[in-house]
Amino acid sequence: MIAHQGDLYGVVLAGGTGTRLWPLSRAGHPKFLHPLTGTDASLLQATVVRLEQLSPPDHVFVVTGVAHAAEVSRQLTDVPADNVLIEPSPRDSCAAIALAAAVIARREPEAVMGSFASDHLIADREKFTEVIQQAMSGARQGLLMTIGITPTRPETGYGYLECGSVVGDGPVMAVQEFKEKPTYDVAESYVKSGNYLWNAGMFVWRVDVFLAELARQQPQLAAGISRIAQAWDSPAREEVLGEVWPTLPRISVDYAVMEGAATVGRVGTVPGDFGWNDVGDFHTLGEVLASDHAGNVVVGRNIENKSGVLLRETENLVVVPTQGRLVAAMGVRDLVIVDTPDAVLVCPRDRAQEIKQLVDALKESDDHGYI
Repeated sequence: MIAHQGDLYGVVLAGGTGTRLWPLSRAGHPKFLHPLTGTDASLLQATVVRLEQLSPPDHVFVVTGVAHAAEVSRQLTDVPADNVLIEPSPRDSCAAIALAAAVIARREPEAVMGSFASDHLIADREKFTEVIQQAMSGARQGLLMTIGITPTRPETGYGYLECGSVVGDGPVMAVQEFKEKPTYDVAESYVKSGNYLWNAGMFVWRVDVFLAELARQQPQLAAGISRIAQAWDSPAREEVLGEVWPTLPRISVDYAVMEGAATVGRVGTVPGDFGWNDVGDFHTLGEVLASDHAGNVVVGRNIENKSGVLLRETENLVVVPTQGRLVAAMGVRDLVIVDTPDAVLVCPRDRAQEIKQLVDALKESDDHGYI
């Protein structure tokens, strides 16, 4: 039995479709349900396992959509069914996080909760645990904590946290401002200054502190969530959820709460250097998974077993095979090749970010079955 140091309520957000990982990731079977970790575990399962030293299974909550709830429960057999919170429709991260906070607050009004994406890879689990424990210390002091990642390069695809002075006696620093995704030159200046961290979208706070800040900044959303929470353990839950949920604003927790809280000095951060990656596209996946001597990566359940793939004189490929069919490539390099039962994708690795445009094109056509 793992000893849990000051149990954290771990909240996992299992939403989104991961359009840059199409055609592997689909609306009905998004990326967090796939084994993209280099093992048999799905990204979702790996996220919950990562929380083991912080949160026992009955302290883990997953917020997901109607279409994915059954598969989420099937993959997470140790998480109680009641802890899978089903949102009737996507309303962005603030409503999802607020729902979890309000449900947890009914059980334990001053509980410390952490919110984590279901589709991130983290290399160093022990270091991750240590950083979250540091964040929990800041949360107990009444701060809304966010985890920052020390930048390794000028990245234009992430938001940034502008750090202020150290708060208290630990590694907690004040967050002065949340910065939008920058241009390359601005990102370069951020990294050089040493004063900025990547915003990884991981949060730790006391539920009562977060709900009070939500009520201050987003009174309509807070009132709606409060109504839903009051009905949560009653027969009226589904009726109230169905009535109130569609009226909630679609807004991210950064915009809704964290940016405004930072301006009044209520946000803290701790830097996390635990090998974080948000696996946004196939090129990134190729960088974080094990490759052969020529840099080729085969994404699949068993990385050792490359049956189903035949490569000759290839370099730096990312290949996603499908079961029961051979994918063969010869004399090519720097490509993404994804084979699924109903769609095949081939594109240069350096254009992997643009795959979303193909999904947008499908949405505009009549081929919605491929989305």
